[in-house]
Amino acid sequence: MSRNNSLQHLVLVALFIALVALATMVINVPMIATQGFINVGDAVIFLSAVLMGPRVGLAAGGLGSALADLLLGYAHWAPWTLVIKAVEGLIAALLGHAIYKDEQKVSRRVVGGLVLSSLWMVLGYYVAGGIMVGFKTALASVPGNLVQGLGSVVLALPLLHAFRRFKM
Repeated sequence: MSRNNSLQHLVLVALFIALVALATMVINVPMIATQGFINVGDAVIFLSAVLMGPRVGLAAGGLGSALADLLLGYAHWAPWTLVIKAVEGLIAALLGHAIYKDEQKVSRRVVGGLVLSSLWMVLGYYVAGGIMVGFKTALASVPGNLVQGLGSVVLALPLLHAFRRFKM
């Protein structure tokens, strides 16, 4: 990779981290029971993961989402978010990046990978919430997280379709 390509890649990684944080912060709905919130940052995590691969999905998911938690005053969630969203981005990339890159389209296998990574996010926040506020209380977050994850899959699909010709 040439120096210009390395710099371009670094800029894109930083941009996706910032876009995940921004999407998470701008559109969010507080969930009182678990002291968390529903957001659309996952759509950008999916976009970065499928377009750019596992390392970018991991970095953008974990760092962008944890940064949003810190900036929004949810610092108690930031360590959990760092891990949960990083793994979410990694799963989405491992299951979708190569297929999307080869086929230049959003296939059922790519969508399946996004759905599985969303389900990981729901499970991760249920376990984290269970540890923090009790598992019975954490159950209240499951429907909202399902809406967030699956809604983000739906939001990511037209974005992926729009970016299908870009080489990243």
